[in-house]
Amino acid sequence: MRKILASLDVGTNTLKLVVGEIVKQKLNILSVCETSSKGIKNGIITNPEILIESLNELFKKCEDNLGIKVSRVLVSVPTNHVEFSIGEGSTNITNSDFVVGGNDIVRALQASTYHKVSDNMEIITTIPTSFKIDDEEILRDPKNRIAKKLSAKTVIIATPKKFAYPIIGCLESIGVEVIDICLGAMGDYHMFKTEDTDASVGVIINIGEDTTTVSVLNRGVLTNTEVIDIGGVNIDNDISFIYKVTKNDARNLKEGLALAHKRMAQASEAVLVTNKLGEEIKINQYEISEIAMSRLEEILNLAKKQINLLTKKEISYIIFTGGVSEMRDFPLILEEVFGRNVSLGLMRELGVRNNKYSSCVGMLKLFNERLVLRDKEFSVFNLDELEALCGTHRRLNIKEGTLLGNIFGYFFDN
Repeated sequence: MRKILASLDVGTNTLKLVVGEIVKQKLNILSVCETSSKGIKNGIITNPEILIESLNELFKKCEDNLGIKVSRVLVSVPTNHVEFSIGEGSTNITNSDFVVGGNDIVRALQASTYHKVSDNMEIITTIPTSFKIDDEEILRDPKNRIAKKLSAKTVIIATPKKFAYPIIGCLESIGVEVIDICLGAMGDYHMFKTEDTDASVGVIINIGEDTTTVSVLNRGVLTNTEVIDIGGVNIDNDISFIYKVTKNDARNLKEGLALAHKRMAQASEAVLVTNKLGEEIKINQYEISEIAMSRLEEILNLAKKQINLLTKKEISYIIFTGGVSEMRDFPLILEEVFGRNVSLGLMRELGVRNNKYSSCVGMLKLFNERLVLRDKEFSVFNLDELEALCGTHRRLNIKEGTLLGNIFGYFFDN
């Protein structure tokens, strides 16, 4: 069975939907779609009806790309107010040969979550940090080992239900089923992780449209995160205010003319624009880069301060991602504020070579890792849909409606 997965990143500025296929544990991108995000602010739904219109538009674009409708997705939920807790649990191996299998791992993870989350919270994920077989050997993956008892130590991440349920409800209203939920920060990490990052303490910083998310990871496990209410839109606002241009023109100037650092900016490179007063003005690259650089310095210094508040451990790596990190000469401003102990995330997959997709693509990789650990096979398309995807052009009857209670732990039982 082909392993095809789909993920939805719900952002303030854009909704992004990525469909990819896992072939020999490598991700191949099949479709990338995005549309303007309406009815949502900082990950919180403010107008469900308008958001549903945006979601319908997004999934229609994807259907036009693939020829069939995507009706099951992974989805990101806001990082706001997430809670972390440590869990431990165990299960007896009951099969006749006492070989640990995927179902045994799921039961041990389930056991670690009992009575760990309050009624107003919903578990996003349960991350195993280690397993023990027969209370002795510590492992990262116990599959196929001989044991009578399997124990799991985990980090449990939960979010307020009021942040997770509305987006799930909006998707269900258009016939799309949520198979799992995830934090964008977890997707970011799995997009860029290496063997070195999996063995050390580090930070992922995502500078988005409205917010900047700072996340601390210890040996690949998310341990703390914080959202700063400042992002790329603040640069747009600065440009709009100073030059008296529209917000849309300001964003285009930021993306097309401004540099993240003024060092390489040229005063001779300029564009003519008409401001809101109807006046034609000339904007040169050096001046607008100074404006962008000033705000970026503020964002980076706030992120730097937040790291010190989130952890006292020695940091081995800091990786930057998010749409704002795609600004030209961004590495120069990183080096000036952070020194050389930082790196800019690099998206290598064809079709998504832009850091604004890091959360979406990383979610696909994370979900696949969970499949492998639990020894499961899964695809967002059933066999008939896979035939349609391969070119049979069969019209599909998409099943309407799902039960909200089946969402959390739909596949992994958290």
